[in-house]
Amino acid sequence: MASTTVESDEGLVRYEPALSLSGVVLGMSDVEYHARPELSSTGARLLLDSPARFKHRLDHPIKGAALDLGTITHALVLGTPDPAQVIEGGRGKTEREREARAAGKIPVLAEDYAVAQGMAEAVLAHKRARFLLEQDGHSEASVFATDPETGVKVRARFDRLLGALSVDLKTTSGSASAQGFGQSAARYGYPVQEAFYIDALAWATGEQRAPMQFIVVEKAAPHLVAVHQFDEAVRLVASELAAKARRIYADCLAADSWPGHGDDVIYTEIPAWWFSQNEEVEEVTF
Repeated sequence: MASTTVESDEGLVRYEPALSLSGVVLGMSDVEYHARPELSSTGARLLLDSPARFKHRLDHPIKGAALDLGTITHALVLGTPDPAQVIEGGRGKTEREREARAAGKIPVLAEDYAVAQGMAEAVLAHKRARFLLEQDGHSEASVFATDPETGVKVRARFDRLLGALSVDLKTTSGSASAQGFGQSAARYGYPVQEAFYIDALAWATGEQRAPMQFIVVEKAAPHLVAVHQFDEAVRLVASELAAKARRIYADCLAADSWPGHGDDVIYTEIPAWWFSQNEEVEEVTF
């Protein structure tokens, strides 16, 4: 199904809905989604580091305040049910946290909830971010598909699906600038996440999608916001890496083996910036 775009008076492109919902699941809870066995983009990124790390994370899921804050911020921005339950600190805090989680809520201190609210308000005050979020589409859309090359079953959960593209919200403790988010994207494998998601969506719906756009908001006040998109060179490499991760997963499953970094000596891969930074270093003699 084709999609159309309309240019607004402010020069922003409105993406008319044209998404086939075949293969897209709406309304699935976070708990149900994350309990599914299919390979996720997080798993794919761990596999690229080492299958052993992937297997350990699979057996020992991590939780933390940073993840909770991001989840709450997503809900406030996307307009999905707020999972937060504000609690007081001091004596009895641990018991109140247990009670909140038992009720399916995320316990959060008032000062931390204020940070999430500040980030959400900053996103919604950003012209392009708000414009994207106001397009007709679906929040927290889950997709399940099978990689035709390897037979690996995959899953992806989109923050926001529009007619022509998808939108992902990222909170960052660093900078939302081009260089700052570029460093975060490289460190956390966000290009691989995009490639993994776009592949899953294409397999599930039979339709290709435009590049993902990332709404990035800084955790520290004044909560600066920027909208990012990876260029074609980055996306091509990421697509190859996502496919490589699925092949690694298929091989590990078949062999029931999850290796680490190996027993042989390996050459350290020093980043390019180290060489350029030290080009002018003079030889020192004693």
